[in-house]
Amino acid sequence: MLQYTNASSTQDLQQILDLQQKNLKQNISLQESQEQGFVTVQHNLDLLTKMNETYPHIIAKHEDQVVGYALVMLKEFKYFIPVLQAMFEKMDNLHFNGKPINEHHYFVMGQICIAKDFRGQGIFYGLYQAMKQQMQPHFELLITEISLRNPRSLRAHEKVGFKVIHEYTASNSEHWAIVAWDWQ
Repeated sequence: MLQYTNASSTQDLQQILDLQQKNLKQNISLQESQEQGFVTVQHNLDLLTKMNETYPHIIAKHEDQVVGYALVMLKEFKYFIPVLQAMFEKMDNLHFNGKPINEHHYFVMGQICIAKDFRGQGIFYGLYQAMKQQMQPHFELLITEISLRNPRSLRAHEKVGFKVIHEYTASNSEHWAIVAWDWQ
């Protein structure tokens, strides 16, 4: 039985980190990353714990095992993850629905990942619906970025309702799409 809930213990957070390790682009083959997607950012327990304090991360659990997660990241954490600073700098200059992004009340989806054995079962959609239910009373917009080398993730985000609002190339030559999901 699958349950969508909040990360509420150190064990939950450690299981998120374990799942993240299994899906980091440097820890999987090129073929797997092209077919199944990948995650880019590597967190540590301290940072993940701090990010979880105000608005808890959303997790999907099967029995007592985290099989999927969606990380909540407030703007205040932009300086803690160097690889995301370019995204935040770009966002400061973007407009959405006729006004600057920074005039919207938004947060960033810090990362989403599903365990291999549980993919294709709607968990991606379920995590985002649980996140929307938790966060919509507090925020009008959810923003994230997706590597353009990860077309599976981009397609999945578009199916949920995200729209590409900007594409750019980072200093490391990685091509990114900044996407937004407007809940209003």
